[in-house]
Amino acid sequence: MRPKASMGDGAPMTSRVRHITLDSHDPYRQGQFWAQALGGRVSDEDFPGDPEALVLSEGAVLLFVTVPETKTLKNRVHLDLQPEDRTRDEEVARLLGLGARLVDDRRRPDGRGFAVLADPEGNEFCVEPSAAERAA
Repeated sequence: MRPKASMGDGAPMTSRVRHITLDSHDPYRQGQFWAQALGGRVSDEDFPGDPEALVLSEGAVLLFVTVPETKTLKNRVHLDLQPEDRTRDEEVARLLGLGARLVDDRRRPDGRGFAVLADPEGNEFCVEPSAAERAA
C-alpha cells in the first residue's frame, strides 16, 4: 500500500473533478442539449460561436470544447443518467424529444436494463431506471 501524499502540514493532498470535458464541433449547441437534459444551464459567459461552453448542473459540470475532428469510435467514457422525477422510459422519451437518438435498447420487460442514447454529436450515454423503479 502506498502512503498518502501530504501538503507538509499533515493534511492529505487531494484533487477534485472540476468538470468533465467533452470534445465538440458546436460547444454551445451541445451545451444547450445537456443543460436541458440535466436541468442545468449554460454559463452566462458562453455564447453561440464561442470555442467552449460550460454547463452548470446539480449533478455534474460539463465543459464542451471545440475540436476539428469528428467522433469516429465508441466513447471511452460515458455518462449514466438516472431520472429523479420520472421513469426511465419517460426520461428516454424526453431526451429523444430534445434531439438524442436511440443507439441500443437494453431495457428488459421486467423494468431492469438501460437504454443507450447519443447526443446531437453522437456521444453515447445511458439512461438507467430511476431509484423508485430499482426499489420496486
